[in-house]
Amino acid sequence: MFDFSLHEPKGNSSLITLPTMQNLTLSLGILLIILGAASYLGTGQESVTALIPSFFGILFVLFGWLGKKESLRKHMMHAAAGLALLGIFGTIGAIPGLIEALRGGEIERPLATYARSAMFLMCVGFLIRAVQSFIAARKQA
Repeated sequence: MFDFSLHEPKGNSSLITLPTMQNLTLSLGILLIILGAASYLGTGQESVTALIPSFFGILFVLFGWLGKKESLRKHMMHAAAGLALLGIFGTIGAIPGLIEALRGGEIERPLATYARSAMFLMCVGFLIRAVQSFIAARKQA
């Protein structure tokens, strides 16, 4: 039905375009910047730590932008994967709180829990896609 593999589609490839890792990195960066800004505004601009996703997002945008240059692509995409892993380690602690909230329980700082959980899920998805991309690139080499 749907082909989510990393190879070029057969037939009329102009109908289907697969996002490059650089574009995915840029997109993740923009989403994290928006998440951080929304979290900061949601806390009444009291907690600067709510901007942490934005700081990560700025780095992802930088890596994605620099990755557009062929000579830097491999290094920037590996840096982005490392940053995603760092983001995963920094946000995984929010998952038990998210599970508690989904069960209907009360959590101490719900906005922080939701923002950290969203960042966790975005970073996990990105890292999975990055590893798939690295494997596909290795097979083509």
